[in-house]
Amino acid sequence: MSTALASIDVGVVAERRDAANPWIDHVWTPSAVVHGAPAAEPWTIIHEDNGRAEFFVGLAKIELFASATAHYRDNLASGDPRVWVILRPTGVSPPFDLVAVTADPAEGEGYTQAGADLVDAVTMPASIIEFVAGFVAEHHVEREFFKRKRDRHPSDALSKRPRGDNDER
Repeated sequence: MSTALASIDVGVVAERRDAANPWIDHVWTPSAVVHGAPAAEPWTIIHEDNGRAEFFVGLAKIELFASATAHYRDNLASGDPRVWVILRPTGVSPPFDLVAVTADPAEGEGYTQAGADLVDAVTMPASIIEFVAGFVAEHHVEREFFKRKRDRHPSDALSKRPRGDNDER
């Protein structure tokens, strides 16, 4: 069960381009996120021309959490707010499963660790910027940075031993 305080429905668009490569036929890239739920079925071709096609991949929810408001705020303040789209290869048709869409840059980066997922950031639409900005204004609490002091460990005593004749200088 999700602990998100708010969510917004989005549709995801991906682009397939012919590849000039002997090992692969196509290159896939998430290309857009649209606010709301389009009336198309997942993997419907939206536009096609000259070796390039755009597909409506499917629907997702961008979930917003109070603990991530600093990340959302920094994303909005970047001058080019982004939304991260995560697609996972299926090896069959359709070629990808829509795993997640997030406005949190740290969460988006976390998905890159899996290795096989297709993760890309696309421009955040104005209506989603408004929604995220409203959420940040309502839920963000500034937290003071607290630097912890390290406890001395008995092994630190080894670094303070007197030098002997055989020690290198």
